[in-house]
Amino acid sequence: MKKAIVYGAGISGQGVAEVLEHQGWEVKIYTDDMGGFEQLLEGAELLVLSPGVAPDKPEVLMARERGLKVLPEIEIAFNQFKGKMAGITGTNGKTTTTTLVGEMLKTLNVPVKVAGNIGLSLSKELEGLGEDAWVAAELSSFQLETVEKFAPQIACVLNLTPDHLERHHTLEAYYAAKQNICNKQSEKQYTVLNYDDTNLVTWSMNLHSQVCYFSRIKELPEGVFVQNGKFLVRWYGEEKIVCAIKDMQIFGPHNVENVLAAIAVGYLAGCSVEDMAKVIRNFSGVEHRLEYVRTINDVKYYNDSKATNTDSAVKALQAFPNNKIVLIAGGHDKQTDLGEFMRCVKEHVSELILLGEAKERFAKTAQDLGISNIHIVKDYEEAVGLAHKLAKPAQVVLLSPACSSYDMFKNFEERGKKYKELVKVL
Repeated sequence: MKKAIVYGAGISGQGVAEVLEHQGWEVKIYTDDMGGFEQLLEGAELLVLSPGVAPDKPEVLMARERGLKVLPEIEIAFNQFKGKMAGITGTNGKTTTTTLVGEMLKTLNVPVKVAGNIGLSLSKELEGLGEDAWVAAELSSFQLETVEKFAPQIACVLNLTPDHLERHHTLEAYYAAKQNICNKQSEKQYTVLNYDDTNLVTWSMNLHSQVCYFSRIKELPEGVFVQNGKFLVRWYGEEKIVCAIKDMQIFGPHNVENVLAAIAVGYLAGCSVEDMAKVIRNFSGVEHRLEYVRTINDVKYYNDSKATNTDSAVKALQAFPNNKIVLIAGGHDKQTDLGEFMRCVKEHVSELILLGEAKERFAKTAQDLGISNIHIVKDYEEAVGLAHKLAKPAQVVLLSPACSSYDMFKNFEERGKKYKELVKVL
């Protein structure tokens, strides 16, 4: 019997272990606290990496030296999948866009799964699906970092800004991981790219696939863009209006970009503009992403726990152009540059409440830029209580941490739920 090791025992690791067992492999799951990795390697042919496992870990390097095939969980998923995949990546907007694409694909009346970095193991979710199935897969740089032949029918890259430097070490390595989503595509496949992101426009020169751009700010000769406040598809001589921006329930310039990207993916997958318009009108967003919680004394509270980097938090602040915001930020420090984020804070924020591992660095950068009204607190109870005390009528209280959650919580979902619980008992 062939022997495989799965590195990591989270959702992805457990899911891919089951799939490999169903394929006839003898599978052992390994985690960092177990020890004895060298003994596990005896007779093994394959090492499967969960997304949280960096490819430069000593155990991974040892496996490669021993001649094991090293693949990420999504490569196993892709290799056994007979249907079509729309893979979506980017620094920000992945969850919203993937969820929206999933709803659009459901209008095709075929089996549809939404999985990947969105909370469900891709390999487990795709097991047993036929050739008529579609999957909308949210894909992170961690998942894409070590792929070999991975090539979705439609690859979509929303944007690129600095992130996860604690894992990838350099910006070039982070961007290269993202580019793996489309490097192996053929001329029969499609890549959807953000025309407004100069990093992405240069990619098209090296791709074999058909490139479809989307743009929020420019009318394109071909692609998906905004014209007179409406979403418009212009592709191979056809021009179709989908719906108006004002028809969206979600808000903010970043969500206009997410919808443009979803329309491009949906259209290339065969969805009608009428069906896509219905989905957009009914789509109220995803939990923890600019999620409205409640209004107290004419102050609106929003949960944006999904903002795990500075660029995402900037987009959240810009979604409230006419409000002075009481902002709760901080968490596990990714060591990314804080300049643009704090300049945006200076423009949009009246009270800055900081907590978590990053609080001191955030506070120093804010002070250096002349930001006042900085409050450092010890926990979320104190943060929410202080925000409630400081917020004035017509203001917004916003949790948008600009950090990941691992210093205080298991994940951003747990952090967002804690914030909502505290707001709901105010």
